[in-house]
Order: sequence, then C-alpha cells, then structure tokens
Amino acid sequence: MAGALDGIRVLDLSRVLAGPYCSMILGDLGAEVIKVEAPGGSDDTRKWGPPFKEGVSSYYLCANRNKKSLTVNLKSTEGQEIIRKLIKQTDVLIHNFKTGTMERLGLAYEELMKLNSSLVYCSITGFGETGPYKHFPGYDFIIQAMSGLMSITGDEHSGPQKLGVAITDVLTGLYAANGIQAALIERTRSGEGQKLDLSLYDSAVSSLINIASNYLMSGQTPTRLGNTHANIVPYQTFQTSDGEMVIAVGNDSQFARLCDVIGEPQLINDSRFATNPDRVQHRNQLTAILQGKFLLESTEYWTEQCRKHSIPCGPIQNLRELENDPQLKVREMFIDSTHPVAGDIRMIGSPLKLSRTTVSYSKHPPEAGEHTDEILKSIGYDQETLNGYRENKLI
Repeated sequence: MAGALDGIRVLDLSRVLAGPYCSMILGDLGAEVIKVEAPGGSDDTRKWGPPFKEGVSSYYLCANRNKKSLTVNLKSTEGQEIIRKLIKQTDVLIHNFKTGTMERLGLAYEELMKLNSSLVYCSITGFGETGPYKHFPGYDFIIQAMSGLMSITGDEHSGPQKLGVAITDVLTGLYAANGIQAALIERTRSGEGQKLDLSLYDSAVSSLINIASNYLMSGQTPTRLGNTHANIVPYQTFQTSDGEMVIAVGNDSQFARLCDVIGEPQLINDSRFATNPDRVQHRNQLTAILQGKFLLESTEYWTEQCRKHSIPCGPIQNLRELENDPQLKVREMFIDSTHPVAGDIRMIGSPLKLSRTTVSYSKHPPEAGEHTDEILKSIGYDQETLNGYRENKLI
C-alpha cells in the first residue's frame, strides 16, 4: 500500500533536529525524502554522542530514517546547479540555514520559484526571517530560555529548568510538517507553491498555551509550580510507599471519587475543596492531606485503585520501563531495523496510525552520500561527470 504522501518529493537541506524531524515525518508518510549534506556529511548529529554503535551516532539515527542521502558542495557553482535541476522535479524544499544564507547561495525562494512555481519552500530558523533577531543563531536551549518555557519549568527552589529533550526543535518540526501539508493541499486548488517561514522562537511561544493566557488575562507573571498545575488541583505528582505517581483530577466528580478511594469521603463536602477554584485556592492544605494518604500504599496499589474508579493517574516511568510497556508494544512504538554499518538498531516508531495508508519504515537512516550517484543519474548526470565531481570534492 502506497503511503499518504506517495509521489511527493522532498529536498531536505536541513540538519540537526527541527528540519530532519519534519522530513522524517513526511518520509514515514510515504514522501521521497532526499537529505542533502556537504561531501563527507555535514549534519552535526552524525558526531554527537556517545552512544555510538559501530561509529554511528544514536542521535543521528533518531531523526533520519526513510531518506536518501545526496552529498553536494552548495558553495560551488556545480553544486548549486545540481540543486536547481533537482528543484524542477521537487515538491518541497526544507532548509534551516541562517537568514540570508540561501540568498548568498543563489537558492532564494524567489529564484527557485522561477524554476518551479509549484514548489513549497520551508525555511526553519531560530527567530524567523523578519524582525530584529533574524540574524541571531537559534539553538533549542537558547530558545527555551528566551521563550518563557524555562521560567515556568522547575519549582520555586530549583531555578529555571529546561525540558529533558530539545522540545522547541520537535515542536517546530511538527509545525513545519503541518504547514507543508497544508500548502500541498492548497496547491491542489491554486496550482501554486508558497513559502513557509517558521521559527523555533515562535513555535516555543505558541506552546505556552494556558500559562500565557493566564498572564494575558491577569497581568500576573507566572511562577514555577514544579509538578503542579496552575489551574487544576489535584493535578501533580505524589510520593507513594515505593515511588512516585501522577494524579490528574480534571473535574469535581473525579475528585469525589478520589476522596472515596483514599477513604476520606468527608473532603467532598469540605467548603475548601468543593469546587476546583476552591481547591486551587487551598492547594497546600489539600496536597498535605492527599500526600499523607498516598504514602500508605504502593504506586501499583494506587494506580490500580484509581483506574478502577476512572480517576486519571499513572506511574512515573523511565525508558527501560517504557520499552517493556505492554501498551506501547501493541502500538508498535519501538521498532527494529537494520543499518548497513550499525547493524541491528531500535528506534522510536511513528505515532501516526492511518487505517489505509499506513506509515512504513522502508529506509534506514542513510550514510552520507549513500544515494548520490543514483539521484544524480536520475536527472541526467553520467558516471564520468560524477567521477570528476567526486575527485574535485563537489559531491
């Protein structure tokens, strides 16, 4: 069965995470993705580690499956001409060079649209292509700091904390994939491509959702609440007799059932806790009562009891526990593959579950330049020319 994006060709000039994550999503959905790097490989993640397996970086593997690899020197006239030839047969171009770089390479949006007016051109930068910050380099850690995410992550004693993954890269990759597909759908009506200007900064700010709305409505700068929720109580972690778990009570009926489960039914009619606004106002008093009860039994006991009474909850799991989670096994969220250098590898699977055009994992994360000859011969280059280009380090 062909994938949902079968027949769509993506030329991916990006590296590290946001762009490659976006193009991997498109590749999982069936698009033909050509990953473009400098000769020898210029995606920094190829060298990020440890861990490595047979010299292959686990970081690189996480965002580069379902792609072909083309290596080309974009600073050369010949390399730029290769991209221009490919553009004529390409639906989507993705890059994450700093603002102005593509223009200096002669690969600006306006120039490429003259070659292919139906091209969807996606620019991913740290701060966007407009505004006073447009030339600043943008790394996830910097964006987390500047966007407000770190100001609300951690608790009052910890100081600002970053999330454990490069979340602004992931968010931007998701937004890019969404925007690209929207542009492709619109193209079926207009016949025209367009440019997408995405930034990590914008994406991170968009993720502030209710916390930003709280501020915009009240004018009060939010503080770090640790593992508690700004608007809902109880919605936090609790220690048990053997670990920690999360309770996420979203409404008053769930709270009433929780009171019964912990053997404190009188709390239901306590005026301090009768409604969620009451519970938010008296957060500390309620938390102290609940914490005392949860310490009496194990995480497994409380998880079983809460789930039996439809109270949202869950244990705090590490990666080893995740890999053995029966739910994730059924959902095929850990997949096995084979890499020509690393050998047998495991990867996180796609969360996209389409009933007909299912995602597939047909291509391993490619070695640098693995498909260069195949791709260039398909657009008319002969072997003699390629040999010369390779000798001169143009490919």
